[in-house]
This record gives sequence, C-alpha cells and structure tokens, in this order.
Amino acid sequence: MTRRELIALAGSAAAIRPFSARAERAPERVLYFTYSAAYRHEVIPLSAAILTQLGNISGAFEVIVTEDLSEFSNGKLERYAAVMFFTSGEIPMSAVQKTALLDFVRSGRGFLGVHSATDTFYAWPDYLDLIGGYFNGHPWHQVATIEVSDATDPLVAFLGPSLQLNDEIYQVSDFDYRGSHVLLRLDASSVDLGKAGVHQRFYGWPLAWKRSFGAGRVFYSALGHEPAVWQDPRYQRVLMNAILWSTRA
Repeated sequence: MTRRELIALAGSAAAIRPFSARAERAPERVLYFTYSAAYRHEVIPLSAAILTQLGNISGAFEVIVTEDLSEFSNGKLERYAAVMFFTSGEIPMSAVQKTALLDFVRSGRGFLGVHSATDTFYAWPDYLDLIGGYFNGHPWHQVATIEVSDATDPLVAFLGPSLQLNDEIYQVSDFDYRGSHVLLRLDASSVDLGKAGVHQRFYGWPLAWKRSFGAGRVFYSALGHEPAVWQDPRYQRVLMNAILWSTRA
C-alpha cells in the first residue's frame, strides 16, 4: 500500500460510524479470503487494510486475512461469524472444504463477497446458489450513477436516492432475482448501452444485493475494483453495515 493510500485510509476512516456496535462483547471474527486462481486485483492489500480498520472502528468485529485453504474445515470455521471473499477463478478447494463452507453459512453464519467474488467457482453450481449470480463482463469503466434500489434498507438508506462512483461496472448473469433483495443497481442512463459487450437483461444491472442461504445471511457488492472506491467513506459504510448485518452484530 502506498503512503497516499494510507493517508486516505486514515482520513476516510474517521468519517465512518457503524449503525450498531457491541462494545460490551468480544468482537466477532470475519475471515477475509483473498485467494486468486485467475486475475488478481491490485487493490486487495488496500482492501484488507481498510476492512481491518473498519473492524477496529466498529469494535464489533475483527478481520482475519488469509489465502490459506486449510481454514475451510468445520473445526476452524467455527471460530468465525462470517466469511468474506475477494477471489477469482476455480479455487482448488476439496469437496470436504466446499461442504464445510456451505454448512457454515446454512447454519446461520454470514457470507460476503466483493467485486470478483462472482468471478469465482463457475464449475461449482452450489456456489451460484450461495452468492446469487456470476460475473459476465465489465463493458464500462467510468463514472456511473448507482441507484439505491431500497432506500429503506438500513445497509444503504444513508446513501439517499443515488450516488456516483468511478469504477469497473460488472454485468451479472444467472442472477437469482427472485431470491435476492437488490440494494444497488446501475442507472442505465448513465452509461452507453450500445457499447460492445453489453448484455441487456430484464433484471438490469444489479450491483449489490443480500439474500438468505439456509439460516445464513449473504451480501454481495460488485463494486470495488478501484482504490478510490475502497477509500470512499460511503462504500466503507456500506461494507461495515453489511458485515454487521451478516454477523448479526
């Protein structure tokens, strides 16, 4: 992480306030898994630092960053309240490790994914059932308007009706629109729909959603390619709210 990124992190963190806190209890542990089996995003170290800082600010959770596949066992996962993916490709998890992850979430724990977490495990159908959609190209990398789909939801209510961000904008295929509650979506009028590679679908371009998996809570945000997005206090607050929600903190 550069010195400029560290300064920005310190400044933006001061503006973050969680919508809940549990100072009277020990913080929940969140496993931040950053294994890249395909494209590796340069922003991952910065994202880990920011999430760690958000946990410290909230007092409700602490973030453990790893690429160690051995964490995915029933015994080790019991130590965590949630697992968060910033991953890519076909991660070499064993069948036992995959089952451990699914059982972990089904039992009532949290699962969160950011950006390329939907560019992961295309050959594992149960993962699609968990996260709710797959990455299907990013034709736009620009300033775009992001609509708040549910202004009453506490994860995003503070944003108002919309916001603008300069980021890589994902498209999603195989989206479980019936089982997902969309929180943020692309305002299609803010981008060129005639650009090569654009796939228009009836559900549009969802960019953040939450859903259930068994008794567990799942959150995903397609945003987060650019360092400036991670340094944006609004994005940080969305992630903090989502972690608190997923861990029931």
